[in-house]
Amino acid sequence: MSFRSSAMLQTVRAWLRLLGLVLVMLALAAIKPPKSSLLPAQPHTVETGNEQICVHTLLENEVEESKILRSLQLVRELGAASIVQFFPWAYVEAKPGQYNWDGVERIVQHARAQGLRIIARLGLVPPWANEGEATLNTLPDSAFGAFAAYAGAFAGRYAAVVEHIIIWNEPNLSFEWGYAPVDVSRYARLLEASHAAIKAANPQAQVLAGALAPTLEPAASASGMNERDFLLALYALGAAAHFDALAVHSYGFLVPPEAAPGWDRLNFRRAELLRDIMSAQGDEDKTVFITEFGWNDHSRWRGAVRPSQRSAYTIRAFQYAAQHWDWVESLCLWALRFPADTLNSPDGYTLYNAAFTPKAIALELQAYARGWERAERHWLPPPRASA
Repeated sequence: MSFRSSAMLQTVRAWLRLLGLVLVMLALAAIKPPKSSLLPAQPHTVETGNEQICVHTLLENEVEESKILRSLQLVRELGAASIVQFFPWAYVEAKPGQYNWDGVERIVQHARAQGLRIIARLGLVPPWANEGEATLNTLPDSAFGAFAAYAGAFAGRYAAVVEHIIIWNEPNLSFEWGYAPVDVSRYARLLEASHAAIKAANPQAQVLAGALAPTLEPAASASGMNERDFLLALYALGAAAHFDALAVHSYGFLVPPEAAPGWDRLNFRRAELLRDIMSAQGDEDKTVFITEFGWNDHSRWRGAVRPSQRSAYTIRAFQYAAQHWDWVESLCLWALRFPADTLNSPDGYTLYNAAFTPKAIALELQAYARGWERAERHWLPPPRASA
């Protein structure tokens, strides 16, 4: 997502991370949860007509197990085959070398019980590893080995259930480095170290590079780097040997999903331009995971579309990808729901509110994914063009 277009979303992400870190660490310090009594006797199976459908969940900040369960039930009932879920390093290794997997265990067990494939994203630096910096995105070079060790420990522990692991998030934005300048060589070194640790723990794991944010930042910008330049630099540094697939963010912003891509614009099909780079580099055998995409329908944000447009654009995006993007393994909507409504424009990206009330887009997506016929639509048709 463009740095300029997403400053507000990044701010709420930072707020959620900080609040979540406090809540989760307090909860985990106070109790050690027993084996869940909410798990079904037999795993469920996802019924879907499109295996690319995926939803980005935000369960790392949910303390109540019942809400984790309900969220993942909704994903299955939607007809989504996969989830992207963040497993913060800071939540697991609060002290060096001491891993507490309780929070991860809850999410993984319930996701697998619902029949969902987990695409894991790793990041967020514990205070002991960031050399006293205020931001939890600050990752000093001295902590690369510790992060890689966490990635390897995660991959080994969940080898039977998690096969796809994303290293970091939007590494072409300075926000994701604690507002430090974007340095492709640093990410390449982090990717190499993490790849080695993950493969040593589970040779079958798929390491995903990225996920790259779409941005129009000019050269030498303090805010970020154009994802084209970032990916080309990764290849120039030989990083192709250290990832098995590419993770990409590809938001629709204000235009329909069929709009043609170009490096001078931000839209859904911009991911095709990154795919072209992969092909030119001889990496066409690798797949792409679009781990964040979608449209916003908040009534008070200038970057939003109407709710009717959002529903229509989202369904058409899945249809377009199913028809044209055989190189995309998963197309993941941001986001299922927030643990608490933000009462601001980020809420325009969710499928359900914090109380689990579905929005019209959730009902339409479910009908599409499950192949259900509906007697009436949950959105008004767009106005007809003037004669």
